[in-house]
Formats: sequence, structure tokens, C-alpha cells
Amino acid sequence: MDIVRQRIRDLFRLPPEGQRLEVYGWIRSVRESKQVAFLHLSDGSTTAPLQVVVDTQRPDLASVLKELRTGAAVKVEGTLRPSPGTKQPVEVHAEALTVLGPAPEDYPLQKKRHSFEFLREIAHLRPRTNTIGAVMRVRNTLAWEIHRFFQERGFLYVHTPIITTGDAEGAGALFRVTTLPPDAPYDPTEDFFGAPAFLTVSGQLEAEAYALAFVNVYTFGPTFRAENSHTPRHLAEFWMVEPEMAFCDLEGDMHLAQEFITHLLKAVLERHPEEMAFFEQWIAPGITDQLEAVVNTPFTHMTYTEAVEHLRKAPVSFTFPPEWGMDLQTEHERYLTEELVKGPVIVTDYPKEIKAFYMKQNPDGRTVRAMDVLVPRLGEIIGGSQREDDYERLLARMQELGMRIEAYQWYLDLRRYGGAPHAGFGLGFDRLVQYVSGMQNIRDVIPFPRTPGNAAF
Repeated sequence: MDIVRQRIRDLFRLPPEGQRLEVYGWIRSVRESKQVAFLHLSDGSTTAPLQVVVDTQRPDLASVLKELRTGAAVKVEGTLRPSPGTKQPVEVHAEALTVLGPAPEDYPLQKKRHSFEFLREIAHLRPRTNTIGAVMRVRNTLAWEIHRFFQERGFLYVHTPIITTGDAEGAGALFRVTTLPPDAPYDPTEDFFGAPAFLTVSGQLEAEAYALAFVNVYTFGPTFRAENSHTPRHLAEFWMVEPEMAFCDLEGDMHLAQEFITHLLKAVLERHPEEMAFFEQWIAPGITDQLEAVVNTPFTHMTYTEAVEHLRKAPVSFTFPPEWGMDLQTEHERYLTEELVKGPVIVTDYPKEIKAFYMKQNPDGRTVRAMDVLVPRLGEIIGGSQREDDYERLLARMQELGMRIEAYQWYLDLRRYGGAPHAGFGLGFDRLVQYVSGMQNIRDVIPFPRTPGNAAF
């Protein structure tokens, strides 16, 4: 009979008919008695470990058992049997054991609960834990579903540059890219690119160029902010999803954003019941109901001015009293979604002074065609706008803000040469994973977090 190599997730779905199997994984724990030993084996495919039953009376197996410790990588050959216990449907009765990679007694991930702070110190090992394993499987699905969503709608995937000479957000906090010696005076004309260069904060501007050739495009890649922020919501290196659509206005932009976030949440709920049950029990009780409510509740639309009026009338003492012209804080966004509307909200038409230079100005001269998608428990999850397609207005706004026009001349050219109405939005991918999983710190939803003072691993 042929031996079939199986992932543990798939093995749990097989009928226990005694077929011979070959399973690989890492030891979670070893428990021995006089007659048998029980190994708990994990291969990252599921939260639940596989129980392997080993006959300790067999000398060949008993000798291998002496080498097994938590963390060791092993190969198990055996037969699949129904499990008499209630924690797993099947178990494997070992016929042969091979240690592929031993682990010493001081292996850091012993069978106990570890703090997330400690796990960040061993980020190379933490994916072997239940929590990080569940988060990464959900992260993988979300990434796949993002591509599927756009590909099924005819969007072109564009790889926008990581090194850039512009600041798409106009907010500074850029990482400089240079080959000049650290102790040399900085002269950009002597540098590698002959001009100041930075790690990108957004692929949006370049995506606009491609939208004005292919109509519907999207980017999905790493972006960087050199903000000295230590909050649980910020990273120095993070991933952004940014679609851009030509011949599209703010209404079309809002429709796509709403459809997009609903699709992603629904996909996780349908494909990851095990992981959601884990998050529900150990991370964020009630999270499944919260996500289902966003999927099933109509999105409420209101202007920024209407939102500020609601906030002013709110029977709540805000840390930041709401005033027209100020950016909405997380406490304001959560009040609108959790108390006022009790569901997702899309706020539009923000003051131009608190939004980026590229957003299309409204006829009132005070506001722009911007939109933020807000969800309960988080606040803003998507930000976007209709882009300014009028050359003179965009140029005047850039001059007003004191921007280096020569660095953005190519961007202005898009308005001169066959410019068209267009719109788009951005979604912080890591923040989405944090929202879906209920994790309290964004550093725990990305494989290797980059934050102020930390670029280890």
C-alpha cells in the first residue's frame, strides 16, 4: 500500500479507515506512560495539533522517544485511527519515527502561555504558536481574496516603485535612500539617483498614471513611514492596497470600497471558522458577531459637516471636542459607528486643509471629494477620494502648499495629456488583519514588525 503524505488540516477530514500515512511537523508536547506515549504534532495548517500514539514497548520507537523534546521536527509514518478522545476526530498510531531536527531543553516555546511582548523578541519562532499561526492563515486568505476581488472585476495589478522622489501624502516622515557615506555632507546631486530619494509612502500617484491607460488598476505592496510612533496601530513598514479607477467619481469609489470590505470580511467568516472560534475564545470575545454585523448592515452615508454636527450634539465628553475643520479622531469615529448609527459609516466631503493635495475640490472651495469608511471597534478602515483632474486647480493647490513642482511635473502632465475624472482609495492591509483577528497590537499581525528602534530579524 502506498504511503500518503498529509497536512494535518486535511488529515482531520479523512475517514479513519486505517490507511498508512506519512506526516511531518514539530512537536508541541510529549506525554509518556508505561505502555504508550502521546505526541502532539503541529505543521501550521490548523490550530489543533495531531495526536500521535507511540508504543513505548517497541525498542525502535522507544529509542527515538528519548531524543524527542518540544520543538523538534519529526517525520511520522503510521496508520490513521479513530480517536477515543473528544478533542480530535482521529489520531495516528506510529509505526516509524524519524527526528529530522532536534530541539534542546531550552527551546523557548514550551507548553505554556507566553506574552505577546515576549513573542516579539523571538519573532523567528512565534509563527509556531497557535495565535500567530491563526493570524497568519487569516492574513494569507485576506491577501488572496484581495487579488481575487480585483482580478474578477478586470483590474490590472501594477507593481509601483518602492523608491520614489515624491511624497504622495505630503506629510513628510520619509525614509531617505542614499548611497553616500554617513559622515559625508548630503548633496543629492552626488547621490545614486542624482536627486533626493525616499522609500514610498504610497503607490497611489503611480497607480493613477496606469489607471489613465488601463482604466481599472490596483497596487498591493509595502509602504513606509518614518513616524516616531509607538502606538499599537502604527508600523514603520506596512502593506497597502490601493485601487485607482478612471472615469470614476466619488460615488463609484464609495460603492467599490463598500463592496470590497464586505467581500473580505465575508470570505474570512466563511473560510476560517476554526480561527474565528480561536479569536473568539482567546483574543476578542464577540468578534464574529461584530464582523457579521458589518457584512449584513447597510452602510450609512453622511458628510463631514453632518458628522461634526452629530458629534457636537452627542451626550458624550470627548477628549478632543469636535470642531469643524479638525480631523476626526478615533473616539469620534467610534461614536458615529457604535453609538449613533450602530453600523458602518462612510463620511464624505472633508475640509481641504486636513486632506491631501491631490483630492478634487468641491465648488464651495472649502471641502474636497474625500471619503473615509468607518467600522465599529476600529474607526477608519479605508480612506479615498476623487482625484483632482483639473490641471490649473491642482497646480495652484500644490503651489499653495509649497510643494516642489518639478518633482511632480509628471503627475501634473496626467491632467494635460488626456486627463479624465478618476478616483481611488487605500486600505492598510495590516490594520485590516488586526481588525479581523481582534489582535490588540498591529506588531502581532505582521511577520516581522518594523517600529522605532526595532528592525530585528
